[in-house]
Amino acid sequence: MLNTTSLKMAGFKDTFFISHGSPTLAIDDSLPARHFLKVFRQRVLPEKPSSILIVSAHWETAEPTVNAVNGPSDTIYDFYGFPKPMYQIKYPAPGAPELANKVKKLLKEAGFKRVNEDKKRGLDHGAWVPLMLMYPDADIPVCQLSVQTDMDATHHYNMGKALTSLKKEGVLIIGSGSATHNLRTMQSINDSVASWATEFNDWLKESLLSGRYEDVNKYEEKAPFAKLAHPWPDHFYPLHVAMGAAGADAKAELIHDSWTNYTLSYASFKFTEST
Repeated sequence: MLNTTSLKMAGFKDTFFISHGSPTLAIDDSLPARHFLKVFRQRVLPEKPSSILIVSAHWETAEPTVNAVNGPSDTIYDFYGFPKPMYQIKYPAPGAPELANKVKKLLKEAGFKRVNEDKKRGLDHGAWVPLMLMYPDADIPVCQLSVQTDMDATHHYNMGKALTSLKKEGVLIIGSGSATHNLRTMQSINDSVASWATEFNDWLKESLLSGRYEDVNKYEEKAPFAKLAHPWPDHFYPLHVAMGAAGADAKAELIHDSWTNYTLSYASFKFTEST
């Protein structure tokens, strides 16, 4: 078995899209997705990353922006009305300013004219909720990359393509959003799923597993109930970044699939670079 140092030298072939669902994923032990993320290191990716680049649905900017924090990252509580323990969680992962600079450089070389950095912003719940379950020691440097909701899915796919080389340096690239995300349709029902949500989710799984990435880039035209599943694209675009960062002809694999609240899918995917 390779040791940690040689694994970092060899890098990764995989990128990931994680559906993070509700912020209560951090504390609700009844959620299957929580248990999936807690065993991620054992069952999905046992190698420890050198650093993590995470694209969160909860950071929207007009232009691509990275956070370049020195020292521990602040934990941002970008939600309200949740149980008190949610506001007591801390995830002080080290910032990754060197990775942030590499991301900026790669995006600019790929034709993204303006790429900004924020030296103060910490990690929002789209980043720290899944990461606290996946890597609870908070000892891996983390850089966050924003989404641009005024742009399309192809824009985000191309952002991912520009960042493919980071995997060779042991950087774990994660898109954090939701396979479906329509808060107005959610209900306190956990034993059934709306038919339209199932149909969209099934289309997404079949399209990804069949390698029809261009269809996923054009999901608003191709997918059934696209606007119901994603009235706003913020929670879907992280998938396109992860998909693009895997490289050409990458193979998709469904690594988790569960539901809560009638219409909220926790479907999560691994994208493996073609060899």
